[in-house]
Amino acid sequence: MPTIGIDLGTTNSCVATYRNGRVEIIANDRGNRVTPSYVSFNDEERLVGEAAKDEATSNCENTLCEIKRLIGRTYDDPIVQSDMQLWGFDVINDDNKPKIPVVYTNKRMIFCPEQISAIVLEEMKITAEAFLDETVTDAVITVPAYFNDAQRKATRDAGKIAGLNVIGMINEPTAAAVAYGLDRQSKEERNVLIFDLGGGTFDVTIVKITDRQFYVKATGGDTHLGGEDFDNKLVNHFIEELKQQHNKDISKNKKAINRLRLACEDAKRKLSSSTKAKVQVDALHDGIDFRSNITRARFEDINHGYFKRILETVKKTLKDSGLIKEDIDEVVLVGGSTRVPKIREMLEKFFDYMELKKTINPDEAVAHGAAAYAEFISNNNDHNLKDFVLEDVTPLSIGIEILGRDMQVVIPRNTKTPTRRWHDVRTAHPEQTEMGVRIFEGERALTKDNHFLGEFTLSGIPVAPRGQGEADICLDINSSGVLHVFAVEKITGKSSELKIDMGKGRLLPNEIKRMIREAEVFRTNDEELKKRSKAMNLLEDLAYNIKEKIGKSKTSKLKSESMMGQVTEMLRWLDINQKEPVEMSVLDKKKEELEKICDQLSKN
Repeated sequence: MPTIGIDLGTTNSCVATYRNGRVEIIANDRGNRVTPSYVSFNDEERLVGEAAKDEATSNCENTLCEIKRLIGRTYDDPIVQSDMQLWGFDVINDDNKPKIPVVYTNKRMIFCPEQISAIVLEEMKITAEAFLDETVTDAVITVPAYFNDAQRKATRDAGKIAGLNVIGMINEPTAAAVAYGLDRQSKEERNVLIFDLGGGTFDVTIVKITDRQFYVKATGGDTHLGGEDFDNKLVNHFIEELKQQHNKDISKNKKAINRLRLACEDAKRKLSSSTKAKVQVDALHDGIDFRSNITRARFEDINHGYFKRILETVKKTLKDSGLIKEDIDEVVLVGGSTRVPKIREMLEKFFDYMELKKTINPDEAVAHGAAAYAEFISNNNDHNLKDFVLEDVTPLSIGIEILGRDMQVVIPRNTKTPTRRWHDVRTAHPEQTEMGVRIFEGERALTKDNHFLGEFTLSGIPVAPRGQGEADICLDINSSGVLHVFAVEKITGKSSELKIDMGKGRLLPNEIKRMIREAEVFRTNDEELKKRSKAMNLLEDLAYNIKEKIGKSKTSKLKSESMMGQVTEMLRWLDINQKEPVEMSVLDKKKEELEKICDQLSKN
């Protein structure tokens, strides 16, 4: 059975497979090798990819994008609250879980981020199956290196809902390093810095590459920094400009903001090749036709703070790796946002005008590496991957809370994975028979400043004086970067695996099962819709062909007029019912009616 690698991106997604000794990027049904991570709902159907993005201006309330920025987060997260202001769709609070309401086939429905991500993943699955002409279930999904445990588990849940068996996850810059290294195999040891700046996330990873062996030395990044943020800065810039020009505030007009955002995205792309770009939106607000310009210099000034953060992350990751910039042999650009000239100029200057490597496709490299890794871990034993070695690191420190506030690091960041670390905990009170353990990830000294992962209570501790009740807590991180926890009570020697309650932002098993069932219903509805649409198109083609034959036939005038009337009536019926859910049995009967006319023509 084939395996696939999926780059689930904030802006675009990509799917690839490994066969015949090499990776193949799979084009979608429009012939494009990347697919917009958009999902749109309307009165008739659910759309994904380019078709969904086309609805962004006319149906913004039901067209969803950038969902990767919601996955694994809570509603009260300041990042979620900020992003909501510039999205065309609504985000509601459901027990501190961010959820998205839409209107689909005239019904109000509510989705969680995992379900929307699952729809995009399923589209990648369907694209691969059409290309390979067989069923695909096993996949490796990429995640930003700085995704926390909740975001990784939410991504895995999205895969389950999409009908995928997620055999592994790989950090995006690591996947890009695999793509780059396999494409340029060399016995010579190289320190390669992967600079991955996409639509929504930024990662920088330093990898030691020798032939087919990849050893990650350090990774850093920001799960909320990318091209979408550059767009948002432009949107806010033009909102202020509109206030000054026309004394109009469009900040509450979601449709207007969505249209302005698309114009800003287009302007940003143009500024990669020219020094000036126009921003024009007809009837943006209250009938106002908005017209403005943006120069590359102004764009760079507006986003100066982001560019500074990017360079600081590069410096920090370099320091964490124990290397200096002179030790870096190659800098590889990955992600669509690396096309911004200022980004390249800044990197070239920092690395003493080293030539940046732009030889791999920045939009496809991550999926390319994921497909190769999927082939490797699926044990298909391809001889080209015989000597493959991949050793990644954990991006964030993980530890437990002590004294009710302090962070005790158990697994420091940039520890090689997979890894397993033990930590001794003791009772804080006399005759204590249970103890609570709270787990966090982050780099701050106090747990309140770090990300809460979960907690559990260890029960059954034998009665003992203070400090003599002991347990060993094991934090285990697998090759996908996902955390598992278990404990051993030291006095009795009993061990138990502990299921951590991942908090209110985490999907429960019964919720995942329900969403899998709902996804299957959507899948069935989509298949029926496509089948019906195909039948309608064939019926229309048949009607026009018969109409043309009637015009050329030597049938009597009376019969010709009768048949032409029947065909005209059929075409009128098709026009009326184009958007109606017509049963296939009805379409079959209509086809039989036309075939009878066709038979009459052939007899004359």
